[in-house]
Parts: sequence; C-alpha cells; structure tokens
Amino acid sequence: MSRPNQGEKARAAPLFKAPKTPAPFNPIPSSSPAFGTPAYPIKPYQQAAPPAKASILPIILPPATLRPLAFRTFTKKHSLTLTSSALQVLATFIGRHCGTEWREEGLAERVLEEVAKSWKNRNSGVIVDGEASDLKDILKNLEGSMSGGRIVSSRELSRQNSLVLGSSQNGEVSHTRLGLRPSVLGREDSQTSFGMSSLEVEEEEDGDDGLRDPRKWLKVIDAFDQPRLVYNVGKKHFDRDTSKPSLLPSASHKTQVFRNRYNLIHQRLLRNESFQTSTFEAKAPLKIYSSALATTQQSYKLTPIANLLGRNGTSHMILGLLTISPTGTLAINDLTGSIALDLTHAKPVPEDGAWFAPGMIVLVDGTYEEDDDGGGALGGSGGVGGTIGGKFIGFFVGGPPCERRKMTLGLTGDGEGGVTAGGGFGWVDFLGVGSERAVGSKMRKLEQRLLRPGKFEDDIGGKGRMIVIGELKLDQPRTLQALKKLLGLYAAEPEEDTPMTFVLMGNFVQHAVMARGGSGGSIEYKEYFDSLALTLSDYPTLLQSATFVFVPGDNDGWASSFSAGAATPLPRKSIPDMFTSRIKRAFVTANAEAEKERGKKTDGEAIWTSNPSRLSLFGPTHEIILLRDNMTSRLRRTAIKFSSSKAKEEDVEMAGTPVATPEATPEPEAEFAAPEMDVDADVQAAESHIPDPAAENASDLHVARKLVKTILDQGYLSPFGMAVRPVLWDYASSLQAYPLPTAMILADTEAPAFCVTYEGCHVMNPGSIVAPGRRGVAKWVEYDIRKKVGKVREALF
Repeated sequence: MSRPNQGEKARAAPLFKAPKTPAPFNPIPSSSPAFGTPAYPIKPYQQAAPPAKASILPIILPPATLRPLAFRTFTKKHSLTLTSSALQVLATFIGRHCGTEWREEGLAERVLEEVAKSWKNRNSGVIVDGEASDLKDILKNLEGSMSGGRIVSSRELSRQNSLVLGSSQNGEVSHTRLGLRPSVLGREDSQTSFGMSSLEVEEEEDGDDGLRDPRKWLKVIDAFDQPRLVYNVGKKHFDRDTSKPSLLPSASHKTQVFRNRYNLIHQRLLRNESFQTSTFEAKAPLKIYSSALATTQQSYKLTPIANLLGRNGTSHMILGLLTISPTGTLAINDLTGSIALDLTHAKPVPEDGAWFAPGMIVLVDGTYEEDDDGGGALGGSGGVGGTIGGKFIGFFVGGPPCERRKMTLGLTGDGEGGVTAGGGFGWVDFLGVGSERAVGSKMRKLEQRLLRPGKFEDDIGGKGRMIVIGELKLDQPRTLQALKKLLGLYAAEPEEDTPMTFVLMGNFVQHAVMARGGSGGSIEYKEYFDSLALTLSDYPTLLQSATFVFVPGDNDGWASSFSAGAATPLPRKSIPDMFTSRIKRAFVTANAEAEKERGKKTDGEAIWTSNPSRLSLFGPTHEIILLRDNMTSRLRRTAIKFSSSKAKEEDVEMAGTPVATPEATPEPEAEFAAPEMDVDADVQAAESHIPDPAAENASDLHVARKLVKTILDQGYLSPFGMAVRPVLWDYASSLQAYPLPTAMILADTEAPAFCVTYEGCHVMNPGSIVAPGRRGVAKWVEYDIRKKVGKVREALF
C-alpha cells in the first residue's frame, strides 16, 4: 500500500467517515454489511419535540359555578348522580388544571366527559361519590395526561381506564359488571366508598330537583338488553356470555339452556339446610312423610342417575328433568343419564300444592329397580350419558325448595344492605343496573328519603304506586269504557299524588288480526292504537307525570303474523313503532302543553318493551318481572295426574296429558253410593243458583298459590318443553327468575285475579280489565312499592 505524500492531507477510510446526516438525527447505529444493511439506510423515525407546556393560571372554582355544567354532563347525558363531595373534588381539580380558560375554551366540559366515561367503564355505580377511591384514581390518571388544560391522549386514556378491571370487546368491564370485588379497592374502602353519608339530596339546587322524583330512578329493562349470564360450576359464580346471540343458533345452544337451568337449581339445592349434613347429628333415614319436602331434622343426599347401576332395591333421591321418552313413557334426566320413571304410587309434596309437567326439574324420592334379565343399560351405553336400564319407582315428588332473595344475594337481617361473610351473589349485576353489594345500601337510603310514608301507616297513595292493567282488548268497545273509568279515578287525584307507573298488558286485540284472524289486518290494528291514543289524550295530567309501560301478548304484532295467536317463542319483542306512533305523539303533545301553560317541563313517557321484561326501581332494590302468558291452562293440559290426588276440576285429564297411573280404582264408599240421578240440563240452567262467595274465594286462592309455587320453585318463567312453549335459546337467561324478584306481575286471564306473597316475592295477576261474567265492572291491581303489597281493585263503569 502506498503512503500519501507529506503535502497531501490524510483522509480516513470510507468505513470510518461520519454520515452526512448529523448524529443527533441518526441515533440508530448501522449493522454490519454482512446482514444486508443498505448503502443509504432508511431515515429513522424522528420523534417530535414535546410542545412547550402552556402556562396555566390556577383559580379557585366554586362548586356552585360548576354545578350546571356538571349536572348536564353527568346526569342528563350519562345518567349519573353527583354528590356534593364529588362536585367539590371536581371543582378543585378543574380550577387547578384548567385555570381561567375552563369555560371559554370548553376545557371543563372535556374533563367532565372523560371522568364520566371512566366512571361508567369501571361500573362504580350510578352515584359518583367524592370519597370513593375510584374517582381519585380516575383524576390521578387524568392529571398525567393533561397539558395546558387539555387532555393530550384522551384515546389512550380511555383505553387504559377501560382495561383497569378487565374489559370485553364491546368496551364493557366484564369483571365489574359481574359484580366481582374491584382490585383497586381495599376491603374497608369497598364498604365505605359505596356509602351514602355524604349524599345530601336536600341541599341540591333547582337544577337537581328532578332527581327527587322517584320516577327518575325507574328503568325498564328489555329482555334482549338484559345481561346474558351463565352459571359456572367450576368457579361457582356467574360468567357473562360474550358470544353474539342469534335467533338461529347451533343445536348445542339448546342443550345449554337445560344444562344451565339444572346447574342453577342444583347449586341452589345444595345450599339448602336440608341438604347439608350436620356434623354433630346422626343421619336421619331418607323418608318424607311430612307435608314439606325438607325438614330441619333430616338431611338428604342427591344421587346421580348414572350411579344407580348395580344398586337394585336401594332408596335414593334424584334431581332431574321430567321428559317424555320416544316410547311415550315418562322419564327423568340429569347430566349423567336418563331413566324411566314410574309414578304409579307416587304422592306429590305438598299434595295438590303445585303442578308437575314435562319440562320441569323435580325431586323424586324412590327406589331403583333393575330389569328382570339383569341388563345394566340399554344400547350398551353402560349407563353413562345414555338411558339406564330398569326403572325408578317414585314414592314422593316435589319441586326444588325456593330460595329467598336476600339469601341469594347474601343480605343479612331485614335486608338493609348488609352482606354476610360467606358471600352469596351480592356482587353479581344481574340486570345491568349495579350489584346489590355496590349500590344496594345507598339506594335503600335514597328510597326511604324519596318515598316517604303517608299521614297514616295504612295509607296507600302518592308517587310510590304502580297501576297494573291486565288484558286490554282494544277491539272491544267496553274495554275503552273501563279504561276511561280507571284513568278518571287517578286523574281526579292531586297531581303530586299521581301514580308513578301504569303497566298495560296485552293482548291488545281479541284475535290475531296480523294473521287475518277475526276481521281486519295491519291497518285496523293501527287504528285500534289510534283510538287508545285518543282515550289517553283526555287525561293530560297522567301523561305528564307518569310512565306508561306496554307489554305485548301473543296476538300482537309482529309475532302473531306467523303464529296466528298461538304460543310464540319467549322472549318476544315489543310492538313496532309504526303502530304506536300516535300514542307517543300524545305524550309529546301533553308535555309541550304543560311547559307552555305552567312554564314547567314535564317528561311523561310511553315505553314499549318486550315480553317478559323487568322494571328496576332504585337499582337492585326493586326488581319487578312483567310477564304476559296464559300459563294456568297450559299447566292443566300438560301436568301429571297422580293417583293419590283427588280428581278436581283443575286436574281434569285432557288430550296429550302424560298419565302416571293406570285407571283409578273406585273407592270403597263408591260401591254403596246411591246411583246418580238424571238431570235436565235446560231446567238446571234456568234455575237461580246462589253462589257461595267463601267457597269461590277459597278455590281462587288455592289456584293462585298453586300457580305461584310452581313458577317460583322452578325459578324459570317457561317451565315447559320446547314443543309446548318455544324459547329463543340464546336469550333464555332473561327467563330466569333467580334471584327471586321483589315482585312479579303475571298477567294470566285464565286464572283469577290475585295478590299472593311467596318466600318474600309478591306475585300479582290483574286478569282482564273487563271482569269476565260481571257486567260493567273494571278490575285492576294497585301495587304499593314502599310496602311491597298489591291490592285488587274494582270499579263500576
């Protein structure tokens, strides 16, 4: 290699030459040429220099100045309630970080919007408390993302807040919506932060006066909007079904419906005291001779059907689903197998106290009997997952014992919101309005403040009333006459005593006119609702200060257009808006007139919901199920007739009724009974018969109790086979009556009107608004929300 001359300037090798680009703009070193580094490397990403932080002049922002903007953002837009302490915290934060430009530049509105969204993503409840650690964490995260009073990375911030406790694809916080204990809160903070000591409703200004109306806390929950929860046997908790629901799902979803029903009842049964073996007492024999299926002196044990193999002649108690086998005989299934059921000598418990039909989950106490040939199982299934050989001879049949609501949610004492250390499902948000543990105690105190009792303890009046109107057939003129009489009674009351809600149940037509039933079609169907709108317009005070809820029946559109009035799949959607537009217009007109005449804005509304649906008042404090279904006749048609039960009118065997016994043998007294006399039917009908009111009331009460016990023991609103009452498989969770609601409206026109309380749940049946068999009598139910007691009322029209 030749050396350069002394006059020449030394030059470095090209490898060691500095790049033309200045070093600060090329911080990434080049790799070896052996790895294919290009001669001119790609210019690396140049991070922009952070902007100079704008100077903010902090101010002291009074909470009263911020209150209108906060009320509009939290309450009007996001349905949240700000306490005075939370308003003080927000005013201090905005005054410090937004400064003098909080109003002109709209900085405060953006901060409040982000705080409200983050609070809802955390599912921290409907009341924003200033002492809650959730609010402190939100403001702490927000402070680090603000520059010059503006939120620099609001998108990343929202994503961060939504993932604090785990979120789903829809942005909903799955863990907190399921009621799990938030990891951010400590045990002590989780109890005090949801308290209501700092909520002062009386100190709020005029802009918050609307929150003093109990109707503001009323929410109608459509069955298709209700959270879809599935009981997880392994975790012993509820999981949210995140799959997309469909009206045409795969066949496996049908199996999941019955599996989830069985798991719910099974876990409920195992938590019953009668199925928990005592440590200090000897085990009692497995026999039931009392009127109740479970007693405190006995403890029972459930046997899976698959475990019956090889145990011929032994007594067991099994829990399973009553079904009709392909051969036409009665069978019982559980998650392990199926076996033929012989109820020839069975006795229902309590006797004539409930119906038992295929599709229900029941408890059967009896003996297993193998086949005479000694075969273990049919079809070589080995008894696992198939039909077990032999038969199960049942001696006693009963429904699974019902569980009170406060026991399911873990409430202690009189249900004031305390939760036992053992738990329960108090953290589960079943309706999407907040869990019992999160907001229950606070909502109860708010209810006591807003729903004050009357002058006398026995008074039923004021805002805390719900008027339930049964079947409203608009194609019959007498129906509108009865409705006018009913509405006139409540319109004559003072405006401050107007009932909170009017619930109107279908069917709204006598025949399925959408399927050309009776006379008319879709045009006539709309005209019927137009006539209802004219009737409601005569009582503007009720339209201005009450919420009207409409629940459809099987004859209403659109479902009746293909079912022709037969049993439609549950749940079914509400009546389309194209038929009800005139009624909504009547409410808008009434509210506009009130604002024009009195200068006061009213917000009466009409809500068209599904069947079934739920009413939530004060969060989880009041849960009321709305169901329109003629269930009594269906139970009479499909229920099993026991030979031990006396033949009564409601147990008459009809076509298609599964018979559990051969022909009944005549009683000994019947051999010596006098022969029956021939009676002329025409002469008997012409004679005047004086009814016995006491006997009629006793019979009606018996039917009511029998119906209520059947439904609530099953914990399901459609305890029938899929062929008898279809169910949309992916929405079957909305039919669960678990935990037990505080009240239930079961509109059954084929059952007598009643108000019955069973295990703390008040069940009401208004019947039809036009009392059948009585001319000029209107009948409905008035429910006092404060006392949780309903009353059947009548009026002449």
